[in-house]
Amino acid sequence: MYTLASRFFQLNIAKKRLMGHLLYASFTFWLFMKTLAARFFRLNIAKKMLLGYLFYALLTILIALFILSRLEELNRINQSIIKTDIPLLEITDKMIDTLLAQELYGQRSVILRSPGLMPLFWTRNEEFDQLRKRMDALPHPKDFPADRLLSLHAEYNKLFKEGFEYLKDPSSPRAKIYEKKIRGKLDQIIQLLKRISAEARQDQNERSRMTLRIGNTAFRVTAVLCVVGILVGIIVAMIITRSISEPIHQLKLSTQEISQGNFDSDSLPQIHSRDELGDLSHAFEVMVKRLKRLEEMYLDASPLTHLPGGIAIENIVKKRLSDNVPLAFCLLDLANFKAFNDRYGYAKGNEVILATARIITDVVSTQGRDGDFIGHIGGDDFVIITGPDSFEKICPTILDTFDKTILDFYDLEDRKRGSILGKTRQGKEISFPIMTVSIAVVTNQIRDLKSHIQVGEIAAEMKNYAKSFGKSIYVVDRRKDGLPEKV
Repeated sequence: MYTLASRFFQLNIAKKRLMGHLLYASFTFWLFMKTLAARFFRLNIAKKMLLGYLFYALLTILIALFILSRLEELNRINQSIIKTDIPLLEITDKMIDTLLAQELYGQRSVILRSPGLMPLFWTRNEEFDQLRKRMDALPHPKDFPADRLLSLHAEYNKLFKEGFEYLKDPSSPRAKIYEKKIRGKLDQIIQLLKRISAEARQDQNERSRMTLRIGNTAFRVTAVLCVVGILVGIIVAMIITRSISEPIHQLKLSTQEISQGNFDSDSLPQIHSRDELGDLSHAFEVMVKRLKRLEEMYLDASPLTHLPGGIAIENIVKKRLSDNVPLAFCLLDLANFKAFNDRYGYAKGNEVILATARIITDVVSTQGRDGDFIGHIGGDDFVIITGPDSFEKICPTILDTFDKTILDFYDLEDRKRGSILGKTRQGKEISFPIMTVSIAVVTNQIRDLKSHIQVGEIAAEMKNYAKSFGKSIYVVDRRKDGLPEKV
């Protein structure tokens, strides 16, 4: 770095400025590509694939446009060769032949002293004029010597016409002068035609070389574009494939972990894209958390009623207290259940527990609200967690339904008596009333509840208070201090 810095400071101002511009341009390009990549990964899968196809389509269009432009240029050059250079070469060769034939007929007419050959001379002259008109009709540059050719040929014809009589006597001085002038003018026309022919051939060769260069350039550029397109296409395809395959692989591994009962955060897929797979990953995380809670509830659930147990109840209370949600914690207990169990047996007692669970579930589903929770602590103790505005409908309905249903579990004799006979541990016979349900309600409307332990302690105190009435009843803790309120 020190060497680079020292070399940089040795540069002149222009080179330093150029280096600064290059660094700034490189940094700007890097930021642009970073922003472009970030925006690309925010796209959904369909748009990513669409961009990949659009890139290929754009590249194909560019290659096609380039090739078409080169082909158009080649076609223009070939058209110029076919319509200008080749016809011009053919015409100049014919004009030279026609001019030589015209000269030949003129010389024969003079040598043979035969005026009958002169029409052939002028016929070749007309043929020369026709060829010259065809030449004029061809596209040619501004400096093309068309007028020069016309004037030279006109002078040639004039000289021949003026000197025809003198040429009959080759030994005369005038004949030699005209013959020299005619020969000179003929050479000038032929040289001019040869120059036109040479320029046309040179132009044809230059255009042929140009077509070769254009063809080679088009081939190289097309090959480079194809190679670049293939490489960039492979890179884009790899990026898109990787942005799809890696999240799918992570989801597969996470699914395997979840299927083995591992609900830890390490098993969750680490997918940060904002496409459909990112949404799927988020939904997967929500599902895993939900499965974890369900598994905890299942492991904690009562094997008899399948309702959530103590851990789930504790977590729900903690959650609602921490979120400062209005809470009504209802603790239900069956009075005289043990005496019933001793009298009728555990099977009959389990039927009472199941019937009570059904009553609670049915009442909460009709009288409660979304999000209400039902739990079974164990034995004959149940919990309902609802809102302060719902328990006043739920509790009376449960009491009324339970009192009407519970009699069906007693024998006719016990129902008529209104109690069952049992014995204490000392063997003393005692009468136990028909079962009742006591409900203790604790809310956070008046007192500020700090923890689930505090809620449980208050509910236990309230339950004992409710059982002291000897009938189905619910009591609500409306205290800051003092006694609970009976309802």
